[in-house]
Amino acid sequence: MARPAADKHLKSMKSGYKLSAGRDAITGIIVILAILMFVGTGSTVVTDAIAVLSGKAGGSDNMLVSAFLLNIALILFGWRRYKDLSKEVEERAIAEELAHSLAATDPLTGFLNRRTIGEKTADMISNAQRKQKSIAFLMLDLDNFKNVNDMHGHSAGDIVLKQVAERISKLVPPNSLLARLGGDEFACAFIFDPEQPEMVDRIADDLIDSIASPIVENGTQLVVTTSIGMSRYDFESEGVDVLMRRADIAMYSSKKQGRNRHCWFDANMEQELQTRSLLETGMRAGIPKGEFVPYYEQQVDLATGKLTGFEMLARWESPSQGLISPEVFIPIAEETGMIGDLSISIMRQAFDDAKNWDSSLTISVNISPIQLLDPWLAQKIVKLLVETGFPPNRLEIEITESSLFENLSLAQSIVGSLKNQGIKIALDDFGTGYSSLAHLRALPFDRIKIDRSFVTSILQNPESKAIVKAITGLGESLDMPITAEGIEDKDTETELRNLGCAKGQGWHYGRPLSVVQTRKTLLERNLLPSADTEEDVPSTADEIPAQKTA
Repeated sequence: MARPAADKHLKSMKSGYKLSAGRDAITGIIVILAILMFVGTGSTVVTDAIAVLSGKAGGSDNMLVSAFLLNIALILFGWRRYKDLSKEVEERAIAEELAHSLAATDPLTGFLNRRTIGEKTADMISNAQRKQKSIAFLMLDLDNFKNVNDMHGHSAGDIVLKQVAERISKLVPPNSLLARLGGDEFACAFIFDPEQPEMVDRIADDLIDSIASPIVENGTQLVVTTSIGMSRYDFESEGVDVLMRRADIAMYSSKKQGRNRHCWFDANMEQELQTRSLLETGMRAGIPKGEFVPYYEQQVDLATGKLTGFEMLARWESPSQGLISPEVFIPIAEETGMIGDLSISIMRQAFDDAKNWDSSLTISVNISPIQLLDPWLAQKIVKLLVETGFPPNRLEIEITESSLFENLSLAQSIVGSLKNQGIKIALDDFGTGYSSLAHLRALPFDRIKIDRSFVTSILQNPESKAIVKAITGLGESLDMPITAEGIEDKDTETELRNLGCAKGQGWHYGRPLSVVQTRKTLLERNLLPSADTEEDVPSTADEIPAQKTA
C-alpha cells in the first residue's frame, strides 16, 4: 500500500475510534449507574423479587421489582458490551499494526521503504556516535533490470527482486538496516569500525558476486548485476540526507564506470554531477533554440581523390561555453532520453543545408543505439526527408554493431523500412562487436565502415593490417564497399588504397567543417550552385576533433 493510502486508512480508523468511544462512554455510565442501583436496593428488593417471581407477593411491589430486574438486565448488557469492546480493541490493535507496517515497509520484500530507512538511519547514527563507530550507507541499483521485465514479464521481475533481497539479507552484518527504495533500487546501512573500512569493501564485493549469480525460474536463467555507491558517516558528517545523497552520487559513478562494481563517494563526484546537471539544463533549453548544429567531415574516393560526401557530426554552439564536442553531450542525451529530439533537430538542419549541393554528394548520419529502439524511427526520418526535400538516395544511415544486440528484430524492421525508401545502410565500427558475420547476414547493409582503432595503427601493427585486409576481402566477396575511418596521413591512405578500401575519411582530408566552411569548400570544387553561395569565410577549419553523433 502506498504511503498516502496508508495514511488515509489510519485516518479512517481514528475517526471510527472517536464514534465508537462516544458510544462506549454512554454505555459505561449506564452500567455504573445500574451497579450503584443494584448495590443500593439489592438487599431490600431481592426477597420481594423472589416472592414476585414465585407469585406470592402483592401488586404494590411489582414496580420496584421490575426496576430491580431491569437493573440486572443492564448489568448483563454492560458485561456483554465489555466483552465485545475487548474483542474490538484487539482487532483494532491488529489493524493498526498492519497499517503501520504497510506505511513503513515494502510489501514485496519486507524491507523498509525510503521514508523509514531515513528515520532508522538517524537512530543508528546516534547509537554509533555513542560507541565512536562509523556508519556505512550502501545504495544498490540493479543493472539491466528492465530487460528482465521486458523479456520475461513483471512476475519474473518480482521474483528477481525477492531473490536479490534475500541475498542482501544474508551478506550484510546483523542488525543492518535494509530498504527497497522503489523499483530496482535497494539500500542498506550498518555500523563498522572506522579503522577498518576494508570490511565494507568486502561486503560490497560479496554483494556484487552474489547478485550476479543467475536466478533459475522454471528453467529460465534470470541474470542481473548491481552497481553500488557507498558513503560513510563520521563525526564531522552533515546528516542522514547528505549521507544518502552521497551514496546515490557514488552509485551513479559506478554505473558510469561500467556497472557491476562499487565505489566510495568523493567530493569530485559531486562537482562532476553539478557540472552534468548544468549541461543537462543547458541542453534542454538549447535543443529547441537550435544551438545544436551539424558539422561535416569529408568522405573521399581513395582511388580518385574525389569528394563523395560527408558524415554529419553534431556540435553544440553554447552561448556561454562556446563550441562543445559531442563526446561531452551525447552520453547525457542518451541517458536522459533527449537523443531522439537532438538527432532529429540536427538531421533537419543537415538535410536543409545539403539538399541543393551537388547531386553526387551523400550525407551519412550515425544513429544512436537508443534511437534504434524507437519503432517509429524510420517514419520520423522519412518525414524529415519529405519536409526538407532531401533525396533519400543521397542519405546513408550508419548503425553500430553494438546497437543490434538490444533488439535485432526491431532493427531489421527499421532497416527494411528505410531501404524501401531508397536509403542506404552502413554497418559502422565494424570489427569491434561480437557477431559481425551474423549481422551482415541478418541485415541488408550497403557498406562496411572499418573502425578507426584499426586504421590509425595499420602501419605499426601487423595485426591491425591483417584485420583491415580481412574485412576488405569480406566486403569484396559480399559486394559491400569499404570505408575506412581515421585516416590521418598520406602513408595510411596509400596503404588502405592498396588493400582495396573504396572510401576514406579523417583529418588527412581536413577537420569537420561548419556549414559556412563546407559551402566554401564546395564552391571551390564547383560542387555548389551559384545561387546557394555564402559570403567569404576564413579558410581555417575548426580545430575540434571529429566525433560520432546520433
